Amino acid sequence: MIPAIFLDRDGVLIENRPNYVRSWADVAIYPQALQALAQIRDIPHKIILVTNQSVVGRGLISLAAAQAINDRIVETVRRGNGRIDAVYMCPHTPEDQCTCRKPQPGLLLQAAADHNIALGRSIMIGDALTDIAAGQAVGAAQTILLRTGRGADQARLPQTAQLAPFAIFNTLADALVHHFGHF
Repeated sequence: MIPAIFLDRDGVLIENRPNYVRSWADVAIYPQALQALAQIRDIPHKIILVTNQSVVGRGLISLAAAQAINDRIVETVRRGNGRIDAVYMCPHTPEDQCTCRKPQPGLLLQAAADHNIALGRSIMIGDALTDIAAGQAVGAAQTILLRTGRGADQARLPQTAQLAPFAIFNTLADALVHHFGHF
């Protein structure tokens, strides 16, 4: 079994959009995230994107359109000499009460089953407390909140007291340097 780095998408790799990412025109990749992924390309961890995309469940874009955006993000990371090994996406709305929408652990559990991942040696990185809760629900070794995206606001919420301690970093690059050394 191998460890993984689970990454949220919006607010971690790309900028959040108040009206959702509905097309490639809405995608703005953080340059530091692209560079950081290139720097850790050869680590033994799987690198897996786990993303809630209620934009699909709300009927604002099709599942195929959301998958195409994810595919293009993965391709952009690859062109930048980084890698993302897999993408797991929840297309449901919060009202659907599914088991895959973070904070539920379904996406991480499915990825672990598919890729023989040691969850207890893995890292979950996100910009929301729901990301932290999903990582903690599967017993991830480390959960990290980034201040990019919604993270700075999320870190101040009273719900943080209900979670086990987690690390906070300014950017994905900062978090990865902390874990894997200087680039």
